[in-house]
Amino acid sequence: MEKREDLETILPYLSLVVKDSSLSWSSPRVVEILEAMAKGPSHSRVVSGQTLSDSISEMRQSLSLTSHLSCSARQGYALFFDERMSKEESSKWFNDVLPAMACLILRFPALLELHYLNSENVINGTKTGLRVLGPKKSGMVFLSQELIGALLACSFFCLFPVDNRGSNCLPNINFDKLFGSLINTAQNEHLENKIKCIIHYFKRLSSCIPPGFVSFERKILSLEQDSTCLEACPDASFWSTSTLSLCPVEVHTSGLIEDQSVEALEVDFANKYLGGGALRKGCVQEEIRFMINPELIAGMLFLPAMEVTEAIEVVGAERFSHYTGYSSSFRFSGDYIDTKEIDVFGRRKTRIIAIDALRHPGMSQYKPECLLRETNKAFSGFLHVCKNQSNGQCTDHEEGVGVATGNWGCGAYGGDPEIKSLLQWIAVSQARRPFMSYYTFGFEAVHNLNQVTELVVSKGWSVGDLWKKLVEYSNQRLTGNKKRREPKLGLFDWLISIISAQKH
Repeated sequence: MEKREDLETILPYLSLVVKDSSLSWSSPRVVEILEAMAKGPSHSRVVSGQTLSDSISEMRQSLSLTSHLSCSARQGYALFFDERMSKEESSKWFNDVLPAMACLILRFPALLELHYLNSENVINGTKTGLRVLGPKKSGMVFLSQELIGALLACSFFCLFPVDNRGSNCLPNINFDKLFGSLINTAQNEHLENKIKCIIHYFKRLSSCIPPGFVSFERKILSLEQDSTCLEACPDASFWSTSTLSLCPVEVHTSGLIEDQSVEALEVDFANKYLGGGALRKGCVQEEIRFMINPELIAGMLFLPAMEVTEAIEVVGAERFSHYTGYSSSFRFSGDYIDTKEIDVFGRRKTRIIAIDALRHPGMSQYKPECLLRETNKAFSGFLHVCKNQSNGQCTDHEEGVGVATGNWGCGAYGGDPEIKSLLQWIAVSQARRPFMSYYTFGFEAVHNLNQVTELVVSKGWSVGDLWKKLVEYSNQRLTGNKKRREPKLGLFDWLISIISAQKH
């Protein structure tokens, strides 16, 4: 085991050691505590949130993790399990769920060894072993849902070292800040409901561990063509001269991306650090997706921040929870049984694409370099490159897979939803996806998106034609701003006026 390059990259971020060519926990005391916990509260004496936080602190100290479990985190565990849970729920948690989690963590070293043993030829010789998938190089990690369960159980018990994560652009993976936020936030009902989603996931695992797999892939566009990248990074000339047809657009004024019923890439309006505030106070589109599909959290362990021409694709993450609301109104509303079909690799046919948008771009979003950045970012996520071939034919079955998206980067990030919707349309079309399903989430700014796309298609515009119009409009916005007289028309009305004028 010690000679594996992939293991060497991830080992500093685990509390495991290689001993006699096998993986094991670095502290025998951790094993003792977990073995007692696996036998139930009569052996471990872990019967409350308070005693649970004491056990977590003791395990962390025995692992010599330098950052102690904060006072707010300890109080958060106690508050949730001792006050926010009913006595019936609490009893089931400490008698059934927690022992099952302890068993899973005890098996973590063996599960990881088995993973490496089977990781060589999962997808046509592609390397899929657990490792840090750093920037500027594409790659994939292929994990069983059982191993992901063990990783997330470790996160719950805050057993991952954190000291070197920030310096290597890796987000926090332990759950201490999530529980601590219950104490540090005055209005915290939505945070309590985030934790309810996580707790529900572990309840499901304690009764039946899913048998499937999940893949995590870093996808890259590069300024130079090479074998590790999808395709050379397009410049403005590439987009302006593209003759590809624009794909059909389906506009949905109600519904949610994660509820779409056809095969499509489901866009995660991501932070450049995968997961954003999922394990902190955040509770908007990306964070909610990570709560209802908790297996996504595993990617935060080994995927550093995305650079400007990178995206992250996750295939197979199972959904476990229903919910209502958004942001402060977010509420866990019960169990969800995921019925998505399984592909030939044992993954659910759920494809989630994480792409991060410009943050608070203001007027700069109309600059050519920002238009290019956003279009290329979306393109890096939407483009498919076949990794599995048989007799020279692609067997990935992506030809019918469209893109389900919405107001990417337009809420808290402040992007122009009219510009962003059409930039995504350009990227979807250039990636040769068969359709774009657009969910408006009630945004008034995109209420006439359907009219605009139908008009553009009726004129027979290509990807390049639409790109040039977006650049023209954006230049007018910038020029008008300098002269303090921006165009009175938004992009959609401006396009409608142009197309209408061409009819006469």
